[in-house]
Amino acid sequence: MKRGLDILGATAGLILLSPVLLVLAIAVRLETPGPALHWSRRVGRHNALFPMPKFRSMRTGAPDVATHLLPDPASWITPLGGFMRRTSLDELPQLWSVLVGDMSLVGPRPALFNQDDLMALRNAAGVQVLRPGLTGWAQIHGRDELPVPDKARLDAEYLARRSTLLDLWIILRTAKTAFSGRGVRH
Repeated sequence: MKRGLDILGATAGLILLSPVLLVLAIAVRLETPGPALHWSRRVGRHNALFPMPKFRSMRTGAPDVATHLLPDPASWITPLGGFMRRTSLDELPQLWSVLVGDMSLVGPRPALFNQDDLMALRNAAGVQVLRPGLTGWAQIHGRDELPVPDKARLDAEYLARRSTLLDLWIILRTAKTAFSGRGVRH
């Protein structure tokens, strides 16, 4: 049932948001040279790597690491990129990843290929059996503000409590959180 809801939700989202996606893609291209999308190597279900699209929020040539690990993140993030990150608009292309089955609408956020600390904690808790999500339990409990052990603990809680009703509640809370920009550090 979850996969069916993912397909339905991603299809509807891509269709309804296509004007927004187009405007953002054009705006990214006009702001700085480079492609509109950044394809990031992420860890998916059963620790398989997959390419995940995001609207490019950083200048081309930025290191492929978690933003908080950059010595001066502000020097890499574009003005439009900062806005897209605060509102989570940079994440909208991931509806494609949901549609093709690399991701789910709700699940643990996909780790970067080099976030070994997070992956070790998730693997110890059995979380690797889940498809990563466009949003998740940890996302609505702090986003970037959470230390890695807390993210992994919340991902394990989601694994234990997951249900369709919980997923719907997380989606509603995500919309509220995204519009407020709360919990985004960079």
